[in-house]
Amino acid sequence: MSSSPWSQHSRNPSVADDIDFEIKGQELQFVEIELDPGESAVAEAGAMVWKDASVGMTTVFGDGSANQPSGFMGKLLGAGKRLITGESLFTTVFTHNGGGKARVAFAAPVPGAIVPLKLSDVGGTLICQKDAFLAAAKGVTIGIEFQRKIMTGLFGGEGFIMQKLEGDGWVFVQFGGAIVERTLAPGEQLHVDTGCLAAYTPSVTFDLETAGGVKNIVFGGEGFFFARLTGPGKVWIQSLPFARLAGRVIAAIPPSMGANRGEGSALGPLGDLIQGNN
Repeated sequence: MSSSPWSQHSRNPSVADDIDFEIKGQELQFVEIELDPGESAVAEAGAMVWKDASVGMTTVFGDGSANQPSGFMGKLLGAGKRLITGESLFTTVFTHNGGGKARVAFAAPVPGAIVPLKLSDVGGTLICQKDAFLAAAKGVTIGIEFQRKIMTGLFGGEGFIMQKLEGDGWVFVQFGGAIVERTLAPGEQLHVDTGCLAAYTPSVTFDLETAGGVKNIVFGGEGFFFARLTGPGKVWIQSLPFARLAGRVIAAIPPSMGANRGEGSALGPLGDLIQGNN
């Protein structure tokens, strides 16, 4: 198992549990987390692949962190934030209730990479694409980040709302294709396809840059804008956004198959039978 360099095993609810883990697989990855007695991990609902029997499951509103507002309305607000960013209203907390070591595994839903990040190593906050969150040590807060600039929100690829992960523990985020991590010096700029921007630290300025002349915009295939990222800070770039993959798959479906997969005839199954679709 890949061990966390942070050796503190605090039960302070404001500090994320320390966990060991291992990323397995190539294009279709899963993360296997090792828990000590009493330790917990939190994951997106439906992400679990398997767990040891001593690991209990509790479904909660929001992210289950101590920073989540108390009371029903507070929990509802926290869950609502997750819904806005494309996640489920609920997360599942997995707690090791036995002795010794126990393991639980979570899988990414799309081809790509699971990236483990220690939030304390990146300043305590990570801003990432919607639905990037997969799992984390309990204590990590899952919130929202609004793009304050109208043009960036409209054409920045991820819209006005992105995910904001805060805390000091390990978080596992899922991105499409291969992943490149870049560290930008103060004032250094990087142009990225808006859909390929996976995550960045808050010290990075996210703005837009026009793609250039009319030829570039109309025939270049890269859209009207690039994401312009200005350092200092770290940026994570994904080579295959899921929306791009889905678009290629849909475009490759023959029209006849598309018709069969759609609503079909207004007469339902009888109409399909008459038309020879069955």
